[in-house]
Amino acid sequence: MQATTMSYVEELLVRLLKTPSPTGDTEEIVCLLEEEASRLGLSTRRNRKGGLLLQLEGKETAVQRLITAHVDTLGAMVKEILPTGRLRIERIGGFAWNTIEGEYCGVKTQSGQVITGTILLHNTSVHVNREVGKTERQGDNIEVVLDAKVSSAQDVRELGVNVGDFIFIDPRTQNTARGFIKSRHLDDKASVAIVFAALREIVAMSSLGPSLPYTVNVLISNNEEIGYGGNSNIPQETVEYLAIDMGAIGDGQTTDEHCVSICAKDASGPYHLGLRRHLTRLAEQQGLHYAVDIYPYYNSDASAALHAGSDIVHGLIGPGVANSHAYERMHVDALHNTLELLLAYLHSPLAAAR
Repeated sequence: MQATTMSYVEELLVRLLKTPSPTGDTEEIVCLLEEEASRLGLSTRRNRKGGLLLQLEGKETAVQRLITAHVDTLGAMVKEILPTGRLRIERIGGFAWNTIEGEYCGVKTQSGQVITGTILLHNTSVHVNREVGKTERQGDNIEVVLDAKVSSAQDVRELGVNVGDFIFIDPRTQNTARGFIKSRHLDDKASVAIVFAALREIVAMSSLGPSLPYTVNVLISNNEEIGYGGNSNIPQETVEYLAIDMGAIGDGQTTDEHCVSICAKDASGPYHLGLRRHLTRLAEQQGLHYAVDIYPYYNSDASAALHAGSDIVHGLIGPGVANSHAYERMHVDALHNTLELLLAYLHSPLAAAR
């Protein structure tokens, strides 16, 4: 893999991470990706849910592949404006309350203005509350303190803040000197950056005609965190559906922050055995650092497609990401290994043909 390609992945990833996109408010980041696709010379369209669709022509069009990654992230929404001028919030996506305590955030009003704030436990000072350490963090005691002079609900409403406004959590993105990337929302913006790097490589190779064996449809979904991002807009010709999403790291897992993870099973059930073995063979042939794992509390856009009734072969790969749904971390090695496997897969025969 050329250094310029990896530089492209990292640069695009940082741009994506710094663009807020909680599920339900993804317009800005989808526009960013439309512009990026245009720079690559690719045409796009949107589905009615707001996801981004594009197609790469292959030598064979009667049978096709679909790959997907999701650009929506965890976030929150204003649930209640409290008499103190603080905000009670509702979670968007499945994160634990304690993982957002102390984080900076922004509240986006109906007019588009963003008012900054901090997410804190109610009565958080240890100098006046000896129970701080013992208090369970939950929805009725985690609050947003706005960076504004407010002391009542009316003060907050006069700022333009209302119930239903989206709350963005600051990603705090850092690229370290030793190749680690620390940020919120690596799930799944790392995979989106990988997909676009693959598109860039394929476009560069296609100047003399289609280089792919099969036409590939790409879906950048925007509702994955709530379960239905990639369950529609699947062309009838689709035989294989590959989701690119983060590989889960933790006790009992073999995935690490450097590898491409190949999912054997998640909470939805096993992924297609033939496709999984095909991906494993490709990883071995390419000399990639990879791991096969089971993600016990996880679902993907590929499993959502099957639940919706799609008659497809489905698979799931992704870069290893630590601390999922919290302040996440990965190494650039994981980007490299996942991109290499994705490119090898897109240029390979169908798993069913092996």
